[in-house]
Amino acid sequence: MTKSESKRSGVSAGKCASAASAAEQVNNGSFDVGFPEPSPAAKAKVLKQTSKESLHRRIAECEVYDDGTNTFFWRAHTLTVLFILTCALVYVTLLEETPHDTAYNTKRGIVASILVFLCFGVTQAKDGPFTRPHPAYWRFWLCVSVAYELFLIFILFQTVHDGRQFMKYIDPKLGVALPERDYGGNCLIYDPGNATDPFHNLWDKMDGFVPAHFLGWYIKTLMIRDWWMCMMISVMFEFLEYSLEHQLPNFSECWWDHWIMDVLVCNGLGIYCGMKTLAWLSMKPYQWQGLWNIPTYKGKIKRIAFQFTPYSWAKFEWRPASDLRRWLAVLGIIFMFLLAELNTFYLKFVLWMPPEHYLVLLRLVFFVNVGGVAMREIYDFMDDPKFHKKLGQQAWLVSAITVTEFLIVVKYDPHTLMLPIPFSVMQCWFLGIFLILIWTLWRFFIRDITLRYKETRRRKQEAPVDWDRQLGNGSPGAAGAAGAAGLASSGRSKLNGSSDSLRQRKS
Repeated sequence: MTKSESKRSGVSAGKCASAASAAEQVNNGSFDVGFPEPSPAAKAKVLKQTSKESLHRRIAECEVYDDGTNTFFWRAHTLTVLFILTCALVYVTLLEETPHDTAYNTKRGIVASILVFLCFGVTQAKDGPFTRPHPAYWRFWLCVSVAYELFLIFILFQTVHDGRQFMKYIDPKLGVALPERDYGGNCLIYDPGNATDPFHNLWDKMDGFVPAHFLGWYIKTLMIRDWWMCMMISVMFEFLEYSLEHQLPNFSECWWDHWIMDVLVCNGLGIYCGMKTLAWLSMKPYQWQGLWNIPTYKGKIKRIAFQFTPYSWAKFEWRPASDLRRWLAVLGIIFMFLLAELNTFYLKFVLWMPPEHYLVLLRLVFFVNVGGVAMREIYDFMDDPKFHKKLGQQAWLVSAITVTEFLIVVKYDPHTLMLPIPFSVMQCWFLGIFLILIWTLWRFFIRDITLRYKETRRRKQEAPVDWDRQLGNGSPGAAGAAGAAGLASSGRSKLNGSSDSLRQRKS
């Protein structure tokens, strides 16, 4: 084992030791979880159990080991990357003739600046919670997040015309207004009027977005790791499509396209396969062995394939109804997921990008790679505030990107967003928000006050019964115990004697 590996193993061992000592403090009842102490005894027990489970999970992650095989791919190579980068810049400066094309030089300079920033980030940026297949892979996507956010900020500061025409520098085919496709219209599954193909409506809806829906929800399930939250986001997005089809014709779909093809078939099947994959990952043994220490070729190939699976596994238990903080956090996560989904449709509408354009696909690939890291950092920040005192870097960037995308939509086409919402849709949304508010008030305020009042009343009723039981017991041991309790309650010490003897001495 090299010096860097021994240092890394020592750091991980120190983390494991600190987690183990913290778990011992929790078991002894002297560990402060970091939450405000609730008055009901039941909620205190729940919080203590939560802290125990969180610490046990951290210890289980620390127990995962590697044999420390140091290969060429696991070194940082900071000097090598710096040398190659310097050679490339020297070649461009001294040996290459700069073409006299302002647009070409501008694009090449922007691309070169982004590549230099990516080289710095891959070698020097802070590591996140994921280490497989390689920490540099996740550092790369972190730097891509920074570059994408800077690009969005640049687009946000342009006029509407200049921002749309700027997309021509990326692809000359962009910058042209496109008609929006309407998925509604004739909603008959079987059309008897069409003798050649009665099921033409069904085949028209079976485009490339059907496997994209399935694959997207399979990956989202791997990110969220909770069946309830995935189904809630899936159903809520269909309600959003119903509510916003007066703004975007793309949201106008048939009822069976909404609930059968999307929710049940594509989304439901993707969520089911994702939950099965999560069950396999949670039961899979995580004991890694170096590639060169495996004797058989079959074992080496299997080890290479498992390099693209997680290094360790943490089961997400969101528990939204456990306390108000987690409930508001889960609502915020669902809101940001839905906003990111809506940004996909609104961005291509305001920037005039066709749905099949490669930029739309690249954006989805980007969110696939950064979403898992962001969800893990959010969960650690919620579940373990004692050890994760600030929001993770990738989660911070994903939140900023989602908000910036929405601000671009607001600036570039406020007329579409300000179209009057149908009154029936407004009634449904007001009713839903009102029910959520009422449930929140009942669950975290009214119910707690009621339980606290019942607990206080029960203790007051039990106190006189216990006192009468102590006084009515004729045994000398019970009388002595009752006398000691009375003296203790009066605040007098045994060294001063009883109250009768004190009165005699005073007289």
